[in-house]
Amino acid sequence: MPSTTPKPNQGWIYTDRVNPKAAGQTVLDFYSQRYLHSDRQAWQERIEQGQIEVDGKAVDPTYPLQAGQTLTYWRSPWVEPEVPLQLPILYRDEDLWAIDKPSGLPVLPGGDFVYHTVLEQLKIQYPQESLFPLHRLGTGTSGLLLLGRSPLGRRELSRQFREHICRKIYRTIIGSCTLPEQFECHQAIGKIPYPQLGYIYAASSHGKPAQSYGRILARSPEKTWLEVEIRTGRPHQIRIHLASLGYPLLGDRLYGPGGVPINCRTARPSDGGYTLHSYQLGFLHLHTQQAIKLTAPLPPELITPEVKTIALETEKH
Repeated sequence: MPSTTPKPNQGWIYTDRVNPKAAGQTVLDFYSQRYLHSDRQAWQERIEQGQIEVDGKAVDPTYPLQAGQTLTYWRSPWVEPEVPLQLPILYRDEDLWAIDKPSGLPVLPGGDFVYHTVLEQLKIQYPQESLFPLHRLGTGTSGLLLLGRSPLGRRELSRQFREHICRKIYRTIIGSCTLPEQFECHQAIGKIPYPQLGYIYAASSHGKPAQSYGRILARSPEKTWLEVEIRTGRPHQIRIHLASLGYPLLGDRLYGPGGVPINCRTARPSDGGYTLHSYQLGFLHLHTQQAIKLTAPLPPELITPEVKTIALETEKH
């Protein structure tokens, strides 16, 4: 029988440019203070083994950096975590595509995920195309993701996102709640200190404005199905906003009541366990200026009891 042991990837080169604030730091200080996922000893060993170069040359850990220099860190091949890699296409034209991103698949490289990301899988699965994600979805979030295919598509859709022309509607589940049938949240979101990562986004009085508008779809004694439209695109906005209202997403291991982390020792933003789905995206066609509304199929857990009942009655007729 063929081996089912996962194969290592091809390794990866991470690049940094030394800014004026970092000038004068040693190479070791730069990495150990900037990238807290590894301790100082681990970074020293990598530098001494030649995995880190400055302007293409291996250096000593105590080498002082100068503004404008380029740092490269060669990470040797490793086995990436197994995640769904399917990218169903929901819409395409000459300027953009829309795909249905699976939950668990990161959009951009980071941490242990490089090739197992939307960005790299697009290059692997569609090598003849030039596709780039126009917005971010969290690793645990599924559903609609727009991709720029042409320079016009990237430029104009990015503008529509920036100017809040695009409508973004999500579906999710929280526990039993006393929220009204329609509600809104304007809690500001910003960076707060966080162990190992340096910082994390959370509810913060010093953050940037954020706007979310929710609607109850169905209730049960244990669950509440919601539809949420976000007018701003702050990181983890829906998770933070619902938690700030006292109702974190079911299964969210990071954000608790108040919209702040509840488990600072082990939880990370990329942790899954919750259900959040990019359900609808509305935007203006780049050439005709007509309104386009795309919808992604709902995962089974987001089909509300009412929708299930209607589907059964339709089948009988």
